[in-house]
Amino acid sequence: MRVMVLVKATEDSEAGLKPSAELTEMFEAMGRYNEELVNAGILLAGDGLKPSSQGKRVAFDGPGRTVIDGPFAETRELVAGFWLWEVKDMAEAVEWVKRCPNPMPGPSEIEIRPIYELADFGDIVTPELAERENRLRAKVSGQ
Repeated sequence: MRVMVLVKATEDSEAGLKPSAELTEMFEAMGRYNEELVNAGILLAGDGLKPSSQGKRVAFDGPGRTVIDGPFAETRELVAGFWLWEVKDMAEAVEWVKRCPNPMPGPSEIEIRPIYELADFGDIVTPELAERENRLRAKVSGQ
């Protein structure tokens, strides 16, 4: 089972990185944790994100597209980083998140979301579509 693990943004993460001893300790702890994930065969991808002030959104309305510059309101709804994991089930993902060092200087949250697999769509996935998706996934993963 693949899951997206989302580190929710905080006022600190939205303010941007400011060098400090605390930040250095956080980076070192997170590096050790990421190494554990790699060694366990769990980690597929992951990274931190710059503040939303450096981002953009594209709003869709039918054929129309509107570009919206950051920063974006509602910090608690934003994402500051992510991991993509391969785990046996949601319980394993929860156990790994519980072992994670706090990703922020103060209170923080991490959200775990399962990723849709082709099997989740049942009969609407034709064999041709499944073959194309599997071929694309293999290309992306370098297989």
